[in-house]
Amino acid sequence: MRKKKRSLVDSEQLFMMLIGTFLLAFTYYHINFQNHLSEGGFVGLSLLGKYLFDFPPAMTALILDIPVFILALFLKGRKFLLNTLIASIAFSGFYELCDRFSPFTLDLHNNLMVAAVFSGVFTGIGAGVVLRAGGATGGDDILSLVLSQLTGIKIGTVFIVLDAIVLLISLVYMPVLETMYTVVAVLIAGKVITWTVNYGKTAEPKLRVPYTVKEKTVRV
Repeated sequence: MRKKKRSLVDSEQLFMMLIGTFLLAFTYYHINFQNHLSEGGFVGLSLLGKYLFDFPPAMTALILDIPVFILALFLKGRKFLLNTLIASIAFSGFYELCDRFSPFTLDLHNNLMVAAVFSGVFTGIGAGVVLRAGGATGGDDILSLVLSQLTGIKIGTVFIVLDAIVLLISLVYMPVLETMYTVVAVLIAGKVITWTVNYGKTAEPKLRVPYTVKEKTVRV
């Protein structure tokens, strides 16, 4: 009897990635973009390249993504890379839909702290769901995941560090107030990503060595 060939992406993974990318796109457009919060990661570097050297942001993002995607292919395999490509395309599509057909404006200019909290929580959940599904939404997400696995540092902490570095550099062209609130959003997002990725997962039990065995080992 022939074994059924398993698909690289199953329906549950696809559904989770679509939910995560929609939440990310909705948050980036309705909270970050509409309330002028800045961006970290490769998006922030692309905007920095546009400001300093007039490089096209789309081209800069592609140049940054390609080597990281190649690295992901070797370190994480074809399935992860395919999931990431699907998530990246879905995110772009959802963001375009929000931009074209947005029925409302979420104006939080007078309360940027609320905008920062909403941004951090929803971005963290969205990115975390995509990571749990076995993908990522871009090169900076992949880089964070790889660095987390190589160093043993929590993935949310890696996100925070990388985004904070980009945001601090972005102060050369971005308003200080919006950038500082974006840092708050990044700090919250990092914690929420770690919680979302690890939620429901049990740590491997430690092997307990009986006291008598320890005592014999010491005496020997």
